[in-house]
Amino acid sequence: MQLTSTAFAAGDKIPDEYTCDGAGRSPPLAWNGAPVDVQSYALIVEDPDAPNGTFRHWGVYDIPAGTHKLAEGASQNGGLAQTKNDFGKAGYGPPCPPKGDPPHHYHFRLLALDVARLPGSPGDVKTLLDATDGHVVDNSELIALYARR
Repeated sequence: MQLTSTAFAAGDKIPDEYTCDGAGRSPPLAWNGAPVDVQSYALIVEDPDAPNGTFRHWGVYDIPAGTHKLAEGASQNGGLAQTKNDFGKAGYGPPCPPKGDPPHHYHFRLLALDVARLPGSPGDVKTLLDATDGHVVDNSELIALYARR
């Protein structure tokens, strides 16, 4: 399975428009090569370089198996089951590392799951990760960088 974005390639800088220095929209994402037995997807975006440990920017779950992309701004356009991020808000929390920090690595992780719906309604990204335990049949990761001037 492969996760890609038309906005940036693996290892590239995330464009400002998808960060707190721009519009803060969620970037466009697409994937292919999923296993035939996938029932749904979950998407997690994390920054392991955050000063106080891993910071979770986005959690999306119960993405239907027939879906293979999220359009730019999908987080803000509704229709997605989203958790609270570590900013304390539901949806996409754009990258916003401290000014002067070296580039942070943002991990966009797509999980292919063997269930159509996760039990309950995960309240935050950590709970979402816990709910996927034992249900992941495949995964893909796209890592991009961002630093503030």
